[in-house]
Amino acid sequence: MQKPRQDLVPNTADFETIALVKPTGFREYDARWILDKEINLLGIQALGLGLATYVHEIGVQPRIVVGHDYRSYSLTVKQALILGLLEGGMEVLDIGLALSPMAYFGQFELNAPCVAMVTASHNENGWTGVKMGSNPPVTFGPEEIGRLKEIVLGGTGVSRPGGRLERVEGFREKYLKEVVGDIKLSRPLKVVAACGNGTAGNFAPDALRMLGAEVIEMDTELDYTFPKYNPNPEDHAMLVQMAAKVRETGADLALGFDGDGDRCGVVDDTGEEIFADKIGLLLARDLSALHKDATFVVDVKSTGLYKTDEVLKANGANTVYWKTGHSYIKRKTAELGALAGFEKSGHFFLADPIGRGYDDGLVAAAAVLQMMDRNPGKTLSQLKTALPDAWTSLTMSPHCDDELKYEVLERIVAEYVKLGEEGGSIQGRKIVEVITVNGARVHLEDGSWVLVRASSNKPELVVVVESMRSEDDMRALFHNEVKPRLAAYPEVGAYNQEI
Repeated sequence: MQKPRQDLVPNTADFETIALVKPTGFREYDARWILDKEINLLGIQALGLGLATYVHEIGVQPRIVVGHDYRSYSLTVKQALILGLLEGGMEVLDIGLALSPMAYFGQFELNAPCVAMVTASHNENGWTGVKMGSNPPVTFGPEEIGRLKEIVLGGTGVSRPGGRLERVEGFREKYLKEVVGDIKLSRPLKVVAACGNGTAGNFAPDALRMLGAEVIEMDTELDYTFPKYNPNPEDHAMLVQMAAKVRETGADLALGFDGDGDRCGVVDDTGEEIFADKIGLLLARDLSALHKDATFVVDVKSTGLYKTDEVLKANGANTVYWKTGHSYIKRKTAELGALAGFEKSGHFFLADPIGRGYDDGLVAAAAVLQMMDRNPGKTLSQLKTALPDAWTSLTMSPHCDDELKYEVLERIVAEYVKLGEEGGSIQGRKIVEVITVNGARVHLEDGSWVLVRASSNKPELVVVVESMRSEDDMRALFHNEVKPRLAAYPEVGAYNQEI
């Protein structure tokens, strides 16, 4: 295998004969590039050969499920990836147009330990990428991606005999039956299915109808130009349209799905967004009543209500805060045998007996609808209102160079740990815990908290604060504590927004 280059440009002979792979595309838990600018099709083929080489290296059965999302170039990218996998001696099971969770389901249903899903998720057009795994339901993290990067960039991929390609027909229907199972809603919920013209439009409306919902389709026609906005239920543009559709139709809620269907966003019957950590808390309340002493895993950006909620305490539930990132939460959920994991970006990991432990927007949507079904006479907004009050800031992202951010963060974490060990306080409240699995999340005695961590993919720090007292107190936690502490570091730039 020839070493890839990083300096190739399109419309040249070299671009047609040599692999282009920029190292920046290898992220913490997947791989993503701008097609033709950062990787070419020969580079994708090299990635496939590298993945096959890594699978053989770790001694896993070389049998892999492959699918692609709905973009103008994703099928071509997948075919290039398959060429590399075949060259590396892999048995490839091609499930066609798919959601990421459909590919993960294929690992179980098709007895294939490995997966490679071609998707750029919610990224803008021009981006492509691959989500990979070799140990269901877990996907690759930094260690696996790091080794794959070494193989691909070092040109050490190994060609092997035994490559075989099989196209799996009718897998969409099997997946939808898996999502729905024996669920049948007992009351007719009116649901807006918002898909942003992304891949989920070919799956979500049918799944919701099979559950027994009355479905109002919104931007469900597949259109890889994404004419209105990127399919991303975290983006303001999509949420505004979801809210407007709820108010226009009198729907019970809107469910929004991202480009590859592994995330779900929720707007209630009043047209208000419910952030994913609060949806997770509602689900945890509901599920912990059915499964006593359950464990839940949430990322460090999530609300502190998981620790203080009286309903969870009464049900014997335990919550573990863990690193932000879908691969980290998924892995920790599996490791602890947790009932569910929730990430604030909208990834929900529902494990046995609800799901299989991987992130699936449709399974999450089914869980939300079942929760409402178990609370007849109550709207989603009423369920939300029953939660204790908490005032959470937006995510703030002061600039800090990639080369400096981890060293700066290490010093900040040390400051908070020392302050906690000395019995220190913030804004008149004693520090009761400093969680350091991902930066410093500093818990105060009334349940309020502050978080400082490093962004995994941008030259930034990440700051979030939450108060259990008031919005003014939330602002005070930021302006009187975090902002001056970070201002002491010249490496940290100005905040790009205020709260």
